[in-house]
Amino acid sequence: MRRDFAADGPDRAWFAGITYVRTRQGWLYLAVVMDIWSRRVVGWSMSDRVAAEVADDALGMAVARRRPPEGCAPRSDHGSLLLGRTMRGAGIEPSMGSIASPWDNAAMESLMGAIKAECVHARTFEYIECFYNRVGTHSALGYLSPEEFERANWPEEECRPMAA
Repeated sequence: MRRDFAADGPDRAWFAGITYVRTRQGWLYLAVVMDIWSRRVVGWSMSDRVAAEVADDALGMAVARRRPPEGCAPRSDHGSLLLGRTMRGAGIEPSMGSIASPWDNAAMESLMGAIKAECVHARTFEYIECFYNRVGTHSALGYLSPEEFERANWPEEECRPMAA
């Protein structure tokens, strides 16, 4: 999956990462899980300290929302190694990029850059859930938002997981 930023359907490949954002309450660490197929943020968590739990909470949210099929591969860089317990429980296998190679996780780096550049830092939740997933457009998706892309490309007869 190295430098492969596409998937042939929902919840087959996720990218994950951790960054920090400045808020009115001070610096917070943000962990994010994104479905590479639709570029939708499917899980996220914030904490005032960088710890494995913040990444595990983001992954737990993604698993609860999307119920990924067995074989879903979350991709992360070495700085945001996700906890194996949650992955094993959901039947998913981790995949990590090379050390000191940001290109292996470029899609996540792009998302984190957008969050830092566009987000009003005190409103991270609103930015992810209300703007990025619903309104923000992506060239990789034919200039649709992640929500529009999923609606247009995920057949109604398939059981869609909770997306909110």
